[in-house]
Amino acid sequence: MRGLIHSQAEEQAALLGETTRNVLVTAHESAGPCPGCQGPMRVRKTRVRQGRTLAHGTFRIHGTERVCQAGCCHPSQIPRRSGDLEAVLLPRSSVGYDVMVFIGLQRYLIHQQREEIREALSRDYGVFLSSGEISRLGRLFLTYLENLHRRRRERIRAAFDRDGGWPLHIDATGEDGRGTLLVLYAGWRKWVLGAFKIPTEHAEAIRPCIENVVAWAGPPVAIVRDLGRAMIPACESFRNDKGGQFPILSCHYHFLSDVGKDLLEAGHGELRALFQRFDIRPDLRKLVRDLGRKVGEEIPHVRREVLSWQGETGNGHRLPDGLQGQGVVRALAQWTLDYAIESSGEDFPFVLPYLDFYHRCIVARRAIDAFLRKPPADPDVLRALNRLARILDTVRSEVPFKAVTGSLRQRQRLFRELRGALRLREKSTGHGSPPATEPTDVKLKDIQQDVEDLRSSLERRRPQRGPAQEAREAIDVVLDHLTRYGESLWGHIVALPEKVGGGIRLVERTNDILENFFRGMKHGERRRSGRKILTQDFETLPPAAALVPNLNQPDYVEVLCGSLGQLPQTLAALDAEDLERRFDSDPRLQVDASSHTAAHTDTASLSIEDRRVIRTNSMTQKIFSAARSKAPKTGQLAASAG
Repeated sequence: MRGLIHSQAEEQAALLGETTRNVLVTAHESAGPCPGCQGPMRVRKTRVRQGRTLAHGTFRIHGTERVCQAGCCHPSQIPRRSGDLEAVLLPRSSVGYDVMVFIGLQRYLIHQQREEIREALSRDYGVFLSSGEISRLGRLFLTYLENLHRRRRERIRAAFDRDGGWPLHIDATGEDGRGTLLVLYAGWRKWVLGAFKIPTEHAEAIRPCIENVVAWAGPPVAIVRDLGRAMIPACESFRNDKGGQFPILSCHYHFLSDVGKDLLEAGHGELRALFQRFDIRPDLRKLVRDLGRKVGEEIPHVRREVLSWQGETGNGHRLPDGLQGQGVVRALAQWTLDYAIESSGEDFPFVLPYLDFYHRCIVARRAIDAFLRKPPADPDVLRALNRLARILDTVRSEVPFKAVTGSLRQRQRLFRELRGALRLREKSTGHGSPPATEPTDVKLKDIQQDVEDLRSSLERRRPQRGPAQEAREAIDVVLDHLTRYGESLWGHIVALPEKVGGGIRLVERTNDILENFFRGMKHGERRRSGRKILTQDFETLPPAAALVPNLNQPDYVEVLCGSLGQLPQTLAALDAEDLERRFDSDPRLQVDASSHTAAHTDTASLSIEDRRVIRTNSMTQKIFSAARSKAPKTGQLAASAG
């Protein structure tokens, strides 16, 4: 049924495009007096132009432009189009507001490619645009949306007042150290309030962005931030200078991650170096490739035989002969290499992939011992099994592996104790999904008590002296972090003012909502561009693109324009309001720099603007010319100095 309805809608849209294409319509306007001097208006010119909207397809318009007959200096001196055109078509353009909104949503909300948008416009609405025009209108949509967001600041603040305040979640993202995008997020409403491009994460770049948003949105009830060396002083200096009483909270996931890195990074790195030193993975992969070549074209059949062998019972851990046996050895090597499956979608330090690899190597080697108790009769299978055993023997017999993994396991248990006390489940990997933990106020107090109990336990368990230096250093890492960040871990229970009914409300204790926001944004950009590395994309992506996901929030859309269907008319009304203002250029193309640009010192080592300067032929020639020149003689230097 849905397919039939969609098919009928496409047919009707195509029919509309064909029936209205090149149809001539007349745009009427009453010839009223000049708003400035109340004198008569005269016709400046009439012309026929093209129009393209989703509602009407492609058509021709006969329009009239009027100016004041006396030539007064009132803004009415600006040529006035018909009111009908102003409500439908963009200024100085044949494209309708609804087309621009459609393109902007498809590009920045659904992350469609330009050709996909072109095809949808031509197929469903009979509107034909070039790829370049699609790009231009997409960026123009961001300018309009940014302007509309700015003009609805009073309504947004009124919504926050009805809520009893708003918690500020702040974080930055980028790609490969460039294109850093700082986002300020209202946690309870899940609205992006401000997005800024900053050169790097420095306090002097972050603080003006906070001041910019708080100036119109009002002081937050709390700030949730990571443990970055720039983020902490930026937030604290802002609160201290403004005399705020709100808490500045450390994201619990960032806190746990920071502890984990200090606990586990050195040991995990040492284990990784050992695997690289002894070429364990390359040797296993070579064995898998060699066995795959021997099996050859029979590999589909061998896979079925391996599955059949897996289901056998009571064979006393014996390997089959022939290709089936070689397939089993190959599968055992592949299982050893597939240690990443243990990660459950999380990253270091929440998972230790090389420790999982070590564990699989040990398990596989023990399994080989069992298979060798009754060795296979086939010499090829036995040879392959012994070769796999020799590769894994290095992991089992080398002393450094045992020492490193023993220490790493001890520290991992300590890390899991802290994670258990904080009650942080595995982070969700789906973009747009809810935060991992949403405790009640009672549970939050229980979590705080569990962390304090863990601190007391660690202080009692800490060896004061003796040979237990490893355990002492590991416990000191956790205690040091609890001492440094302990106060910022708590304060998520917010008392609401009586004017909104009183009571309490909780602030998210993680920045997972922002992490999911960034993850979804990057997933969409990868889908659109087809690139895994988004360095160039994030350098050129306008910061206003972060405002577009707000349109998924019905309460934000209601504040902004009522409904998405009314967004084109709302944007047209903005232009109608600006018509009385005289600008040197199109008012819609003038972006309020104070809205999403913060004054900062450019500290990026090689920003995209810098590259435009240094990657020129003249710059290269200058450098080579200087490099090839000879040093002046001593006498010439003295004469020059004189």
